[in-house]
Amino acid sequence: MVQRKLGVSWRAQATTLVMAAIISACSSSVSRIATSDDIGARDNWPGHGRDSDEQRFSPLQQINAGNVDKLGLAWSLDLDEVSLEATPIEVDGVIYFSGGRGFVYAVDAISGKLLWQYDPELNKDNPREARLTMNINRGVAYWDGKVYIALKDGRMVAVNAKTGEPVWISRFLRAGDLSTSTGAPRIFNGKIIIGNSGAEFGARGYVTTLDAQTGKMLWRFFTVPGDPAKGFENDAMAMAAKTWSGEWWKYGGGGTPWNGISFDREFNQILIGTGNGGPWNGKFRSQGNKANLFLASVVAVDADSGQYKWHYQYNPNDVWDRKATSDIILADLPIGGQVRKVMMQAPSNGFFYIIDRQDGKLLSAEKIGKVNWADRIDLKSGLPVERAGIRYEDAPFTIYPNDFGAHNWQASSYNPNTGLVYIPYMQGGMTYSHTKEAEQQVTEDPGRMRVRIGVDAARYNDPNDPLDGKGSLLAWDPVAQKLRWRVDYPTSKNAGTMTTAGNLVFQGNNQGLLYAYDATNGQRLWTFDTKLGIAAPPITFSVKGKQYISLLVGAGGTTGGQQGWKYGVHPRRLLTFALDAKGKLPSTPAPDFSINPLDDPSIPIDPRKVERGQKIFYGFMCSMCHSDLAPSALAPDLRESAIAFDRDAFKDLLRHGTLISRGMPQYDDLTDAEMDDLYYFIREGARQATNGDTDAAQKGQSRTPGY
Repeated sequence: MVQRKLGVSWRAQATTLVMAAIISACSSSVSRIATSDDIGARDNWPGHGRDSDEQRFSPLQQINAGNVDKLGLAWSLDLDEVSLEATPIEVDGVIYFSGGRGFVYAVDAISGKLLWQYDPELNKDNPREARLTMNINRGVAYWDGKVYIALKDGRMVAVNAKTGEPVWISRFLRAGDLSTSTGAPRIFNGKIIIGNSGAEFGARGYVTTLDAQTGKMLWRFFTVPGDPAKGFENDAMAMAAKTWSGEWWKYGGGGTPWNGISFDREFNQILIGTGNGGPWNGKFRSQGNKANLFLASVVAVDADSGQYKWHYQYNPNDVWDRKATSDIILADLPIGGQVRKVMMQAPSNGFFYIIDRQDGKLLSAEKIGKVNWADRIDLKSGLPVERAGIRYEDAPFTIYPNDFGAHNWQASSYNPNTGLVYIPYMQGGMTYSHTKEAEQQVTEDPGRMRVRIGVDAARYNDPNDPLDGKGSLLAWDPVAQKLRWRVDYPTSKNAGTMTTAGNLVFQGNNQGLLYAYDATNGQRLWTFDTKLGIAAPPITFSVKGKQYISLLVGAGGTTGGQQGWKYGVHPRRLLTFALDAKGKLPSTPAPDFSINPLDDPSIPIDPRKVERGQKIFYGFMCSMCHSDLAPSALAPDLRESAIAFDRDAFKDLLRHGTLISRGMPQYDDLTDAEMDDLYYFIREGARQATNGDTDAAQKGQSRTPGY
């Protein structure tokens, strides 16, 4: 890990003091402690981003930069889980959180005792649809004695916070539209809102708002237009349709708002961050360089009615899997000599944006890292000044950042005392190209549940750039739009951040290390080895006058095998820390990089079957959980699997979905011949691993989305 500090001059420090004075004079507070629906008591962490501002800033300072070196493990709780990406919440001494398969847990915050758990029997009634996304869930919400979870099978469940019994169950996804959901719901004004995902399968994006007391649907806002022949739901969709072309509705359109949704109390509006186009190939929806509203945008809608108010689009005519689904942070900032009520976001495209929340006006935007698709963002028009060839019309183009983005869903945080935003940053490129074969994948097998991106896309890391393929923690000054300090990690896809009035910022990484840094200068003050990959961000809260830090550990959907975190080997845990605590972790296996393939050399392998099986493996998203036939934290390595070794058992599993309780989908729509092809693709991977070539299955493969 390398720390880089960028010096802050006396002029900058003086400017910061002046800005603070402006804010103090013009605003009652920079970071409001929310009340009412957010249950924003000082001691709690009652919502996804703590309060509706989504700053992930706590006013607690019992643990601070002066004593954080005394932080120790208070307790740990082992969990029968696969992936843990959720932000826990804490209300009045109880921690609530979700696991990857939609389980909800309640744990006593002082003792670590499990109070109850709720099993939603995920995808029990629709095991085929389990393939629409991996087994991940990013969190729960709390309101009026109930805990809410949005499940990937389309159900919203309100659970009694004291007993774990369901109060009501309501469906928020439209039946049969190839949607799923992985995000944490948000509470506002007695309502609960959630988005959908699934652009690569053919979903059309939308958010759904339910009555938090009854589960009754109140309003829905679509983020992209549907079939014009069926009429448009509102004027916003009619307006958006003018920026699309062709028969886009046949392919869904995308724009799925699967994570970043913020309630702006001051303007009584919901800010929705939308996803990428579906398919990625723009020829199916943007002939003539159409903008495709509202892809890769932030859209403001009225919180009471769901009616459109304004939008800002980060990437018109998206053809790269660009998305604005990262968390949206609300704050009051001094811009141009006056305090502006703004939203801040680092979408996947590599720029950091400041937008006026009242009218959607772009105030500033600058690059946070390696970006080659645009020179700058023109503040007058709000449009990016793009470079030639980036849509790879005539030749392949390697673009930075890649499809994961310079920043993805891993949470940023904002500390109003330092004036800095702490961003989990990733660096890497992607080579895009058009081929007839890729385009045919969009139109072939109509009606089948499979990935349809329509382009060849392979991730690229420059061997001459030591930061490519790695990640960093950036401390970004949003007013000056400058980097103040950074910490570079040896791994990418590290966890989200949390910051406190104790002048601290916390972040975990893919190697399993949890760090505390000085929030002002980036000095590392404390480290704890959790012995598990970390994808989730930490929280902090106080119970009976004592401050705690809590964190879910266990590699999530975007981390895993490359660090030796293998499925079935390493436990998943909830860890809680306090000053002067002396707890110890239970025995934990070391990272395991071994591969123990099952192979019978007498089995003849037909290369034609292997090639067809390879297309099934990626096209039907087996790779999402089983990686690229590589060690995975989410699912067994199929080269080691006894079921995948036994041809009949393998087909029986695919056909009947007998392991749906563990998150394994049903593939009853595959023919016997297709199952055979898939079987031989796995057998070839095991054969190659037996011969020492562990990368054989991955060579030359396009990378499919996996977040």
